Amino acid sequence: MAEINNCVVSIAGFDPSGGAGILADIKTFEANRVPGMGVLSALTYQNDILFEDLKWIEADEILKQISVLKKRFEFSVVKIGLIKNMEVLETVISDLKQSLPGCQIIWDPIVQASAGFPFHSHFEQEQLFFILKNCFLVTPNTDEVQFLTGIDSPKEAAQLLAKYCSVLLKGGHSKKETGVDYLFMQDKIEKIFPTGTAVYPKHGSGCVLSSAIASNLANGNDLITACRNAKIYVEHFLSSNETLLGTHDAQTAIHITR
Repeated sequence: MAEINNCVVSIAGFDPSGGAGILADIKTFEANRVPGMGVLSALTYQNDILFEDLKWIEADEILKQISVLKKRFEFSVVKIGLIKNMEVLETVISDLKQSLPGCQIIWDPIVQASAGFPFHSHFEQEQLFFILKNCFLVTPNTDEVQFLTGIDSPKEAAQLLAKYCSVLLKGGHSKKETGVDYLFMQDKIEKIFPTGTAVYPKHGSGCVLSSAIASNLANGNDLITACRNAKIYVEHFLSSNETLLGTHDAQTAIHITR
């Protein structure tokens, strides 16, 4: 059988509406021309505007899903989204670093659903920093970075996290610079401006952005290029229609990577 290389795997929740979680990630991977696979971390009961409940998948069940995939595929990038708690996250990341030492891990720290359902109440700082040391990139929005650090200033909070790994501070929730992202790396800060495309709010836009970054990295782009390309891709996604469920367009991804 022919080998399938350059794969990306999403460890995320299942959203039946397809707007967020694994389904949104897979759509993004495929549109960006990378083989995408999914490992379930939670089963959610929701649609694009209503979140009723969820069932968490424990660490051992997540690792079993990863284990069988690793027997057949090589993963260059792993994207992690919704996950039960820091203990489960640490267990999963530790396993990935041991069994896939060359993979780049992106963590999208989802604190609450877009419909307002809270997933976490507290992250222990010492454990958080240990986890970040084993990540390649973390992609919080302004609310999430404040939650992770307890620091009111989003930029100061991101700079703290950037001591341990690169941080893409998403500007979609920013009150001062709406739509402007900041990529914090150890030696520099890159400002990523919106392209001016008319956009509409979308359920799961954070999932799409982090998955587009993962796809770009798997395609061989450096981090800055990956984040810039991903922003363009997600802006086209946001402008695809006026509903909360966007449309993924492979032609957009082909255009921005040429």
